[in-house]
Amino acid sequence: QVQLVESGGGLVQAGGSLRLSCAASGRTFSSYAMGWFRQGPGKEREFVAAVSGSGSMTDYADSVKGRFTISRDNAKNTVHLQMNSLKPEDTAVYYCAAGRNFPQFLRIDILGYDYWGQGTQVTVSS
Repeated sequence: QVQLVESGGGLVQAGGSLRLSCAASGRTFSSYAMGWFRQGPGKEREFVAAVSGSGSMTDYADSVKGRFTISRDNAKNTVHLQMNSLKPEDTAVYYCAAGRNFPQFLRIDILGYDYWGQGTQVTVSS
């Protein structure tokens, strides 16, 4: 069982930056792939970024490539999402998720993740 708690959301102007953090419980954090997903108003939850258990592999949604960076610190059981050049369309509730770690690829679908945090709101004003 893994418990996840997100933090770092808030209100920011377009072009600004935010850094989201996700703290995980448990002793086997490095055995999980970690992902960030988001759900905007009236939209379905969508993939944002993922990182492998070791941190050697990352993947991003096309909409955030070049602007967002996912990273993890296995010694501190945390994963971060650095978000730069934010746009109003990035407004959403952002969720941290943990799932099975595969050696050759990262899951980018919701079903690939078993544990979810409660979410943190990010609002980007124009």
